[in-house]
Amino acid sequence: MKTVIKATVLVAALALSGGALAQEDCPRGQLDKAYCDRNGDLVADAPTDPKKLIDPSTLIFSYTPVEDPAVYQKVWDGFIKNMEKVTGKKVVFFPVQSNAAQVEAMRSGRLHIAGVNAGGNALAVNCAGYVPFAMMASSDNSFGYEMEIIVPADSPIKKPEDLKGRKLGFSDATSNSGYKAPSAILKADYNLEAKRDYEPVFSGKHDNTILGVVNKDYEAGAVANSVLNRMIERKVFDPTKIRSIYKSQTFPTTGYGYAYNLDPKLVAKIKEAFFSFQWEGSALAAEFKKEAKFVPIDFKKDWAVLRKIDEATGVKYTCK
Repeated sequence: MKTVIKATVLVAALALSGGALAQEDCPRGQLDKAYCDRNGDLVADAPTDPKKLIDPSTLIFSYTPVEDPAVYQKVWDGFIKNMEKVTGKKVVFFPVQSNAAQVEAMRSGRLHIAGVNAGGNALAVNCAGYVPFAMMASSDNSFGYEMEIIVPADSPIKKPEDLKGRKLGFSDATSNSGYKAPSAILKADYNLEAKRDYEPVFSGKHDNTILGVVNKDYEAGAVANSVLNRMIERKVFDPTKIRSIYKSQTFPTTGYGYAYNLDPKLVAKIKEAFFSFQWEGSALAAEFKKEAKFVPIDFKKDWAVLRKIDEATGVKYTCK
């Protein structure tokens, strides 16, 4: 049975200020009719009409809602101050509660810069005019994370095949590691299909899934190990209470990008704020211990594996 993600929640946002209206007839690939892609890079082009470009006096920034937004507001404070210095504008952190709310906010013009979860990048790109350009990376330029399936330490579940007939926790339908990748892998490699062979339940966030497994609300959970490791480092729970039964290949992690209709001069300043940020000694460095900088990314190339997962599992993005 094919999975179809319907972004109907986004439609109401079109009437709000900054909402994208249909562009002239132009190449757009899978992008919503509000956008154009003349250069074939799979992301929305900036409007050709200067009057449609925006240069807000206040920039709104959000980070993917994988964990408690209040925690990350403090983590991003130094970065935001640097962006204010580089852009000369006020920057406000917007603590979104769901991936859908983040995409809706950008499409409606209420969000200008965002860190979007890996699996949600395609939805944001196609339905909200999101243009990813950066990712966190280690000092040697390597980046990414793995999807792991975890179970309570004393669980009788020892391997993926044992998930048959069990309740498996996921975070969100747009999440790569929190839904799409594990669903595809379990079906392709273990002939286990959601609803037929196991019961999928959605927690809303990776940390909810992890704590759900720790507290035995879920018999197992599919999560991003980047989130898992950060929670362990913060001593949110006792790591001896869980056990991993599967670890995937490495996937790209959260992408950072901007709304397609921002003035190009402002976009250049936003990029400068990311790539010039002094990582050492920052709150970001303390939180994301394996990372050391932001590096440029290419959605067409770096997200190819995730788009293949979407295609293999029948995911379609319907923006109306």
